Amino acid sequence: MFAIGGWESTDKPAFTFKTSELNFHFLSDKPGYRPAPYLASRGMKWIQQYDLSSDEDEELIYYLRQSHRIVSSGLTKKKRKALGLDIS
Repeated sequence: MFAIGGWESTDKPAFTFKTSELNFHFLSDKPGYRPAPYLASRGMKWIQQYDLSSDEDEELIYYLRQSHRIVSSGLTKKKRKALGLDIS
């Protein structure tokens, strides 16, 4: 799992995703982002985007792609190939 989509209590979409340690520290202080409830409190580097305007979609897409890359790079070579992720 590299990302979770849901709704904020204000009925706005919220996206939670795994991130690098550097991006975790950067995004933790950025408006519209916060350490992911539950996951970050257990030491995991997960961020929740909860309040962004649609003109910032490209930034969110970038972080979601990075999350996918982080998680898929941790899979075995056999599993990456089975999932069509083996880019040799």
